[in-house]
Amino acid sequence: MSYDLILRGGRVIDPGTGIDAVQDVAFKDGKVAALGAITGQANEERRVDGCIVMPGMIDFHTHVYWGGTSISIDADLLARRCGTTTWLDVGSAGPGNFAGFRKHVIEPSQTRILAYLHVSHAGIFAFSPQIMVGESQDLRLMDTETCARVAMENRDVIRGIKVRVGANTSGVNGIAPLYHAIEAADRAGLPVMCHIDRPPPRYVDVLEVLRPGDTLTHCFKPFPNAPIRADGSVKEACWAARERGVMFDIGHGKGSLCFDVARAMLKAGFPPDVISSDVHVLCIDGPAYDNMETMSKFLALGMDLSAIIRAVTTTPAKLLARPDLGDLSVGSTGDVTVMRIEQGRFCFTDVLGQTMDASQRFALDSMVVAGRLWHTQDQTMMA
Repeated sequence: MSYDLILRGGRVIDPGTGIDAVQDVAFKDGKVAALGAITGQANEERRVDGCIVMPGMIDFHTHVYWGGTSISIDADLLARRCGTTTWLDVGSAGPGNFAGFRKHVIEPSQTRILAYLHVSHAGIFAFSPQIMVGESQDLRLMDTETCARVAMENRDVIRGIKVRVGANTSGVNGIAPLYHAIEAADRAGLPVMCHIDRPPPRYVDVLEVLRPGDTLTHCFKPFPNAPIRADGSVKEACWAARERGVMFDIGHGKGSLCFDVARAMLKAGFPPDVISSDVHVLCIDGPAYDNMETMSKFLALGMDLSAIIRAVTTTPAKLLARPDLGDLSVGSTGDVTVMRIEQGRFCFTDVLGQTMDASQRFALDSMVVAGRLWHTQDQTMMA
């Protein structure tokens, strides 16, 4: 049997199929073609001994409408640092400017970009060190009808609806923009992702409104609007929402991952469903950096390795209703992130400036996109 590419000798960890073993992985025609001790030949082979081979990383909360919105970064450029093969842009574009996002960024991108469409007409249009205006502060921008229509017309790319609420983003409108987002999502048959910042509304108020399959992002925020009480116990509304099917996403960003909160949540047995970076112009150089950095923080916090990988592969793929992503079963999309666990002395920083020392971190070895070796650390070192 002849293949396009074989990765040899890596530790394959695929929570979706339950695999955790040293195996070869072969690709042909953009798909996973075989796993195991592969004896066939390939046009290209790479030794990945000592590395973790996992399904292509999905960063479930990003802003990558580069050049179209002030919040966004260049996805393909950052991918070479962090190994993300699928980006979910959440709300950078709204129904009024999604056509440009699709034509000028999504379609030319070499790594995959999917989207949650903002219910606000122009998405997140004022986000920079100089200008910061919450789009949800003006209900005239809540373009529910057009949002639903654009989402239905672009179902191959648009996988949900995004909204931002909180004192910073919706101001005196409080939770009202979330109702607009749910109305659009109901019409289009899609889930919602809701951002929260400072109250009002309160964390628990938002959870009560979200439906099964909807996502609360920035779920491990510091006070105010943290999911824990002063004694570290998890608020009952979090347990009730999880039981109901609401999903909890990290969305690290500039203000939404607190180590003390994360420790308390993990100790209580309440890990995040999804680990994501919320990478944007104000956090790409810290404290979030990218999703591999965010994963490294959870490794240092003691989260199980397989659970970390599940939170950036299997779970987000299910939320995106893309069963072809997020696992390495034969016939699935041939996207792979290959990473190492480096040993050393490392220091991580949360959004409050608190630091955490660690002896391990994840580091990128290489990426496979659509069955082809797309990037390797060797190329980065030679650049």
